[in-house]
Amino acid sequence: MTQTTPHQRDLAGESWNPGQYLKFADHRLRPALDLMGRIPLEDPQVIYDLGCGSGNVTRLLADRWRDADVVGMDNSPEMLERAAADADGYGGNVRWQTGDLANWQPDREPSVLYSNAVIQWVPDHDELVPRLWDLLPPGGCLAVQAPLSWDMRSHHLMREALADGGPDGRALGSRELRTAVGNRWVQDPDFYYDLLAPQSAHLDVWTTEYQHVLTGDDAVLEWVTGTGLRPILNGLDDGEREIYLEEYRRRLNAEYPKRADGVTLYPFRRLFFVAVRK
Repeated sequence: MTQTTPHQRDLAGESWNPGQYLKFADHRLRPALDLMGRIPLEDPQVIYDLGCGSGNVTRLLADRWRDADVVGMDNSPEMLERAAADADGYGGNVRWQTGDLANWQPDREPSVLYSNAVIQWVPDHDELVPRLWDLLPPGGCLAVQAPLSWDMRSHHLMREALADGGPDGRALGSRELRTAVGNRWVQDPDFYYDLLAPQSAHLDVWTTEYQHVLTGDDAVLEWVTGTGLRPILNGLDDGEREIYLEEYRRRLNAEYPKRADGVTLYPFRRLFFVAVRK
């Protein structure tokens, strides 16, 4: 997920680290493929991969629908540079586009708007999802996956360590930072059903919990460092960041201990919806 709102860019910083994000590429790819597999269109003409990151999934979309014009859109120059460098040898007509999901507009009428692990960075889904939906013509498809991480223990601990992880139990960072990371922007499945059902010829809404099998030291910390932890790390000064990471690492390792075989199990729940306009 590589989209941010203007406000969140101030907290998260402009730079994504493709190497950190891609450490868990296999784990992150499975939900993307599960989402892709439920798109019911046989011959879409124009596909937008919104928040394409390093382009792994964009190229798979192009390989599946080889006659389509496939556009990978992202707001991270680092990710788009990585995507363009690795773009050869795939089917379809792939191109790359800079944009921000909060105000993005397509340059061609889309057949598919595909969004894998992006909308959790953008607020006001009661406005965002209908706006994307209205960009589609009849027969067009909106396919979205987002992490349902707000209720997960790893993310509770993330917020708790910010609220009381400093010396003598003091809060770390600014009040603005603590408020921003406390926002719950991804809603429950029925919210998206109610938004889309009245105008859908086809609507599929579901959740899946993946049991990720992670290896190495501080495995869950390594996972969240590439995604959800970024706004906190970029919002703290160097001294507070070091204090925060040490305390958050301690809490995570107590919650998700490494097993005797060296593996850390990390359950992760995700939301999916695929809708086709009447």
